[in-house]
Amino acid sequence: MSEYYDDLETLSPAAREAALFARLPVVLEAALATPGYGAHLAGVAPAAIRDRAAFARLPVLRKADMPALQQAAPPFGGFTTAPLGSFGRLFTSPGPIFEPEGTGTDPWGTARGLFAAGIRKGDIVLNTFGYHLTPGGFIMDSAARAIGCAVIPAGPGNTEQQLEVISAYRPSAYTGTPDFLKILIEAADARGVDISCIKRAVVSGAAFPPSLQNWVRARGIDAYQLYATADLGLIAYETDARDGMVLNENLIVEIVRPGTGDPVAEGEVGEIVVTNLDPHHPQIRLAVGDLTAVLPGASASGRTNARIKGWMGRADQTAKVKGMFVRPEQVAEIARRHAEIAKLRLVVGRADEVDTMTLKAEIYAEPKGFIDAVSSTLQQVTKLKGTVEVLPLGALPNDGKVIADERPVG
Repeated sequence: MSEYYDDLETLSPAAREAALFARLPVVLEAALATPGYGAHLAGVAPAAIRDRAAFARLPVLRKADMPALQQAAPPFGGFTTAPLGSFGRLFTSPGPIFEPEGTGTDPWGTARGLFAAGIRKGDIVLNTFGYHLTPGGFIMDSAARAIGCAVIPAGPGNTEQQLEVISAYRPSAYTGTPDFLKILIEAADARGVDISCIKRAVVSGAAFPPSLQNWVRARGIDAYQLYATADLGLIAYETDARDGMVLNENLIVEIVRPGTGDPVAEGEVGEIVVTNLDPHHPQIRLAVGDLTAVLPGASASGRTNARIKGWMGRADQTAKVKGMFVRPEQVAEIARRHAEIAKLRLVVGRADEVDTMTLKAEIYAEPKGFIDAVSSTLQQVTKLKGTVEVLPLGALPNDGKVIADERPVG
């Protein structure tokens, strides 16, 4: 039996890139036919988008903007023209954000993540993600069934009943949050229920720190992380190499500087931007609001796609200063106006009961009047005054922060 879900996982990076961008024009044509993308991507010629450099010039669409866009043009903001009845299921997630599910066998592309975790045909999977209105339960359910597993649609909570089901069906795998896995294990210990049948787990939706990983491993459960979202499905997955998370081979994933659509250098922390290749429901350069960084080299698992570190925080760093919202996009605009700037960080503080702003700038060179010029731009863009501090290249931390709110809490 193959240790890979399909040949995409071992395709050469060049061949994979060529295949993805060969499919992209058809998806862009479908997107431009929708009212939402027709306006958002106005003037784009799909045939001209042949590589990442050209692709990076397209505007990003921010997930944070979707609730307002969908409210203005329900239910999907005008970003799909497919009839509602053509989808498999229709969901809503907190925001609210409305999401459709495709009709394929594995519409969220998550089966390869479960397969990488060692789940195989004939396994019984206890799925504790929610099935009510949100897609989480179905994202895992459809993936497990695509592999050939039987699924227990347990959903979250009801610990006593979950233990009864485990005792009856003896599932070999668990899918759900790492927190609920811990709750189940502790409840089984307290009641003397044997759940040693569970040998593998695929966890997502919450932090899985090393301390909890070690605790779960000590209980004889081999747990793997997935990075997925309710709108895109699987974005990246962990393998037995434990060397980061491999990007879903069917997506175009970029890491950009928060507040922009500009790709960062390999290893630099930035915001995750994802494009699917589904003409039925295209999603073009969707900025999901999470931070990560690309890892160097290839995975020891033999998979050839790029790897990321996993979730490293939120990219939406909007701060309210003196009653005014300051956003990463504004910091990016300041950088665009001054070619000498390599990297910026706006530090928000408090002194003498008053909010303060310090714009820290890594620069290539400091021409005469630079600080005054940037100070003026800062005030023009944000409508607030602040100081400018010049730094040498490489002085700012590599953590993806564009706005750092360092005001004391409480």
